[in-house]
Amino acid sequence: NHLSFFSGFGPFRQYLVNSSWEAVKELSKRGLGENIDLRIMQLPVVYQKAKEQVCKIWTTLQPLFTVHVGLASSTAALIILEQCGKNKGYQERDACGFHPEGACCVLDGPEKIESTINMKTLWKKVSVEGIDIILSRDAGRYICDYTYYTSLYYGKGRAAFIHVPPLSESVTAEFLGKALQTIMLAMLEQCGEQRE
Repeated sequence: NHLSFFSGFGPFRQYLVNSSWEAVKELSKRGLGENIDLRIMQLPVVYQKAKEQVCKIWTTLQPLFTVHVGLASSTAALIILEQCGKNKGYQERDACGFHPEGACCVLDGPEKIESTINMKTLWKKVSVEGIDIILSRDAGRYICDYTYYTSLYYGKGRAAFIHVPPLSESVTAEFLGKALQTIMLAMLEQCGEQRE
């Protein structure tokens, strides 16, 4: 059985319910088939704590890969596949009012780290009815990007980040869970092809 780890984020700013965590909980109900042992965790919107949790995932559980889901607070209903994480430029303060030392994730770490998952290939393969999916190479220099970089760093690239929109009448937790499932099955297929 392959262990896959999923994280969503807790509440922040005006988002008392974070769609990323709702989507991840919904995905875990649906599952990804019997040979994937799916574990989930909610990360706080706090740099240091999120980093500690991510390190713990990689050092203790050593999953096949980890997928982080975050809330993109744009108004458009988009699902965004993030290709890479950036090390520097973290000036924005987190839910506890802090930002990382030196405004970076890992002192002396590479400028950016790419996921071993080819998001462009994934993007071409996958479609979800009722919502657009786009590609991005900039996860926004906040907790999302910070978590992604940390995970790519400790997981040697075996991490993915997906931004989901806030919940709305048309974008329900159930809808997002189903969308994540579709994306993940395509991602697992790609991982399988890479291993062969």
